Amino acid sequence: MATTINVPITRPAFGPEEASAIVQPLKTGWIVQGPQVAEFERLFTHLSGAAHALATSSCTTALHLALAVLGVGPGDEVVVPAFTYVASANVVEQTGATTIFCDIDRATFNVEPASLESAISARTKAIMPVHLFGLVADMPAVMEIALRHGVAVVEDAACAVGSRLCGQHAGTFGDFGAFSFHARKVVTTGEGGMLTTQVAQHAAKAAVLRSHGGLVSDLERHNKGAFALPDHDDVGFNYRMTDFQGAMGVVQLAKLDALTDARRCLADRYTQELSDLDGVAPPALPAGSEHTYQSYVLRVDPDEAVLQRDPLAIELQRRGVATRQGTHAVHQLGYFRRKYRIDPSDFPVAKDADATSLSLPLFPDMSSEEQAYVIESIRELLS
Repeated sequence: MATTINVPITRPAFGPEEASAIVQPLKTGWIVQGPQVAEFERLFTHLSGAAHALATSSCTTALHLALAVLGVGPGDEVVVPAFTYVASANVVEQTGATTIFCDIDRATFNVEPASLESAISARTKAIMPVHLFGLVADMPAVMEIALRHGVAVVEDAACAVGSRLCGQHAGTFGDFGAFSFHARKVVTTGEGGMLTTQVAQHAAKAAVLRSHGGLVSDLERHNKGAFALPDHDDVGFNYRMTDFQGAMGVVQLAKLDALTDARRCLADRYTQELSDLDGVAPPALPAGSEHTYQSYVLRVDPDEAVLQRDPLAIELQRRGVATRQGTHAVHQLGYFRRKYRIDPSDFPVAKDADATSLSLPLFPDMSSEEQAYVIESIRELLS
């Protein structure tokens, strides 16, 4: 291959609309959790079908809010897939509760229902299915398990804005859903998150805890002309979103269909052109799934592929193609390994995914030439 093309793992899809939108808070003077955030929340309820949506500073803080509203704390357990981004487990640790891991399904990278159920105990307060890489987990099975055991469900939908299963949007199956607008996500505000729930009392409590425990928000005080500071019945957090982010989010949501259509087309091409390679397993697409492909993650089987995952990634990098490990097996990370002393063999599928998952470049404005270069490079290296 004579000519090298540098292809990043991702590239945000911004245009003049975003540039214009983020200037508006400067003009109004309202820059934190104001009218732009309120509009972003309103649009997100319409998109998701959730009764309530609360913008936050990140998906991590949205997850933490959900656990706080549920009263998760010391003595409780929360079940989390062993293969996910570390934030899923970190928020459990931040509450003082115990993280209990379960294994994943080999084809989907999502929680495996039987392993999930086996991890539930009398101390389980909540379970946290993760819709990894934009594919909704097997939520009918998860919800049946949760109902039978009487535990709450907090959906980590960080990657799943726009993702659906049988027509139902991610984050609306359980008690809470938490979404990310990080730079690598389908819709981005740089950083930022959203918490969804169908329960009015949950939403009201989360709104209070999100802003230092204040019983009245700054926007409400402004609209009512109130001079007095609100009462604080709870110790809360500063998990508020800025109006700069809210304004960008409004614009990005308007582009969601175009963004997801582009991602799906790119993902389809990868699957069509790589699925015949020995040792390569493209991502699964179960019936009824509307995958948004926040990431396109395949598996490189070390026993069948010409190159293992790591040498393949290194060779692709030399050719200018950026790749990433899908995500990590959290129970093998230093903190969790030291605290819980888990035998890695306890979650063999998660361990395998840690070693074999590979995320390929995928972003809405990826050119046909860029993708063809990635595909040709992989085929040359694995043929």
